[in-house]
Amino acid sequence: MSIPALTPSLLHPEERKPTLVLGPSLGTGSLALWGPAVPYLKDHFQLIAWDLPGHGESAPSTEEFTMAELAAGVITMIEALQADGIVAQGNRLFYAGVSIGGAIALQLANDFPGTFTGLSAICSAAKIGTPEGWAERAELVAKAGTPVVLTGSSERWFAPGFIEANPVVSTDLLHNLQDADRFSYAHACGALAGYDMRVGLPGMKDPILAIAGAHDVVCPPSDAGFIAEHAPNARVAVIETVAHLAPAEDPQATAALLVEFFDSITQEQTA
Repeated sequence: MSIPALTPSLLHPEERKPTLVLGPSLGTGSLALWGPAVPYLKDHFQLIAWDLPGHGESAPSTEEFTMAELAAGVITMIEALQADGIVAQGNRLFYAGVSIGGAIALQLANDFPGTFTGLSAICSAAKIGTPEGWAERAELVAKAGTPVVLTGSSERWFAPGFIEANPVVSTDLLHNLQDADRFSYAHACGALAGYDMRVGLPGMKDPILAIAGAHDVVCPPSDAGFIAEHAPNARVAVIETVAHLAPAEDPQATAALLVEFFDSITQEQTA
């Protein structure tokens, strides 16, 4: 086990605004997932996204890692950006991630409380799937490669009719999955197999927004509701138009919820 090295992508460089760190879903690159939402977020934040090992810009992982180590990798990445002056020291930090990236939001709130002014877990949960299911998928992909899960992922990722109406966005995301390093994908599956933050939710004091997709069969709205019920400063919102990849499926609605939530926290803290 080791802390993976994560490569950030500067999606919008505005240094004078608060920094919003954007996390990926398993099988996707940050640009394809969050790119559609950038026009709706860029007037409010400096936007920095990170990729999972072996996805997008990040190098493949050479050994297994845990969700706690992945969260530590996010912190290491941010500290490096601060040291390089890309993120200004003392800049207000926010975080939003999808699926495994959303699970990392909870891991960060648990392991690094107070680092972020607010966090959002999008299309995610305090526990995703079962250890057995993730172990089976990790073994399958390590042997056969990520194309073996393309059909199943396309069915789970998007709301009905989205692929037909948005062929460019959906194709880019599915190409991300096809191009992902199979062993790194398997390592991420292994991390999810050991992930369960349900008992930690009551101790998370950071403001958290759990956003669910009404059509999400992977992390249904009840999972977001569970987060809001058990974390003391958590809220829930449901986007009726999306399934599992909200920032790509309905970027305007996703961005509006994030801007409203993070602005409300800032106003409360400065009042």
